[in-house]
Amino acid sequence: MAFRARAEVWMAGSQLSLPWARALATHTPPAPKAVLPFEAIPQCPGNKWLRVLRIWREGSEDFHLQMQQTFEELGPIFRYDVGGKHMVCVALPEDVDKLKQAEGYQPRRMVLEPWLAHRQHRGHKHGVFLLNGPAWRLDRLRLNPDVMSRQAVQKFIPMVDRVARDFSKALMANVLQNARRSLTVNIQPSIFYYTLEASNLVLFGERLGLLSQSPSAASLNFIHALEAMLKSTMQLMFMPRSLSRWTSAKVWKEHFEAWDCIFQYANNSIQKIYQELALGRPQHYSGIVAELLLHADMTLDAIKASSIDLTAGSVDTTAYPLLMTLFELARNPEVQQALRQESLLAEAKISENPQRATSELPLLQAALKETLRLYPVGISVDRQVSSDLVLQNYHIPAGVLKHFQVDTLTQDDVRMVYRFVLMPASTPLLTFRAIS
Repeated sequence: MAFRARAEVWMAGSQLSLPWARALATHTPPAPKAVLPFEAIPQCPGNKWLRVLRIWREGSEDFHLQMQQTFEELGPIFRYDVGGKHMVCVALPEDVDKLKQAEGYQPRRMVLEPWLAHRQHRGHKHGVFLLNGPAWRLDRLRLNPDVMSRQAVQKFIPMVDRVARDFSKALMANVLQNARRSLTVNIQPSIFYYTLEASNLVLFGERLGLLSQSPSAASLNFIHALEAMLKSTMQLMFMPRSLSRWTSAKVWKEHFEAWDCIFQYANNSIQKIYQELALGRPQHYSGIVAELLLHADMTLDAIKASSIDLTAGSVDTTAYPLLMTLFELARNPEVQQALRQESLLAEAKISENPQRATSELPLLQAALKETLRLYPVGISVDRQVSSDLVLQNYHIPAGVLKHFQVDTLTQDDVRMVYRFVLMPASTPLLTFRAIS
């Protein structure tokens, strides 16, 4: 409200002086505003150490809402300090564009301290998520052809398709066990299993069996480790390591044990792939890690480090958008019906060639993009500027739904909370109905 009031005053002043400004423009250009110092940027009120204490006690589920409120009160740029971190928050696209231009080809990102601490303590190489500068760019360029390129995506789409079909069959089997041919369920755990199953197959070329009736103990340990790692990351990421090692020793222990389990699983998977490749080149595509090993552009340790980062970063960031897409389709049945008709028309072409899914389902692509707009996975993009720049006149120094109808009784918006990624505070119950 305070920002809105100030904006009205500025607008009124501009309107009153407009004729005078036009007259000046015919003679001499207006004098540029003096750039204000960094210290003049509006600062979010409150003590930075009390913020850390509050996060430690209460979590940071409303962090995104606090940021939105602060932007409304202070304007499009403000300083924000929490613990030992000093940040400048911006919201306008033109400021983001200036930052992107300033960072060039080697952006410097704020690394996740809990992840970094584990790598340093265990002597592991840093993966692409934790690298910065030339080292990041070098590994990213080596990964792009097998991970990000259109050709790579076309190669692993059939793998994702197989897992998606198995997920659909498992869900249908559960629906048909009910005499009412419907199933009301918290689908979140199942979606988490699906995304991890697909991610593991694409990366390591191996199924975990999470969609079966009795997954292996190793697979369950792996998924539990991922869940524990993500939870402890949120508890530790805002607190200085020198402080949290005393206040959160148990959480650090859980975090390290979870990462150790993840690294052990990845190491075992890569060793199996390496042995199989040593016996002969595979006759068909068998996953991203196998391709990286065959190309031999990266060391074994670098491949392991980045594959673990990709595993950790691909599960929850896929699961929650998929969950919220199902929720939005459940409360917008007309859109759901249109998507169903689109998928039925494209069924034969996609069954013959799964790669055609990206071109034959434009409405589905649009629905997924709209979900990501309504429910963005991350609430911010963090960068450390490597050269001075000016923002807002302030000086910034360097430093396929095919077999089911989805329904829900819940028509209200879902409250989202911040727990490392943005996720629903309580999972909406969805009802899946068999369609003849």
